[in-house]
Amino acid sequence: MSMAEWGALCFGLVIGWFTYFVNRHRAGPISINDVASIIGALGGSAVLGLFPAKTALFGAYGVGLAIGFFGYFALLVIMVWRQKERGWTFEWFLDGRKPGPGAGQVQSADHPMLVEDETGRIVPR
Repeated sequence: MSMAEWGALCFGLVIGWFTYFVNRHRAGPISINDVASIIGALGGSAVLGLFPAKTALFGAYGVGLAIGFFGYFALLVIMVWRQKERGWTFEWFLDGRKPGPGAGQVQSADHPMLVEDETGRIVPR
């Protein structure tokens, strides 16, 4: 791979990672405008200006997007899997369920998507 292809791959990695991060930490419900803005950012005219279609640069960018996006998810899966003994479950991926704070720990008060239910467990709004 040339230096330009490595650069396109790394650029795709960053954009893919950031796309997953932004969607993971959104404050409100998803809308069609969110999907349209992501498609515009990932494949819009600015990107096609940097990496022309049907070139090795665009291919490297696409591979970088996939690695960054799914790499973020894979890292989350590994971290949750390693914390099973502390009460973390894969339901966290579905609706944000997570264990309450342990002894000597405090919980941040203002999270836009989570509330405490009557049992003291943190659940989505």
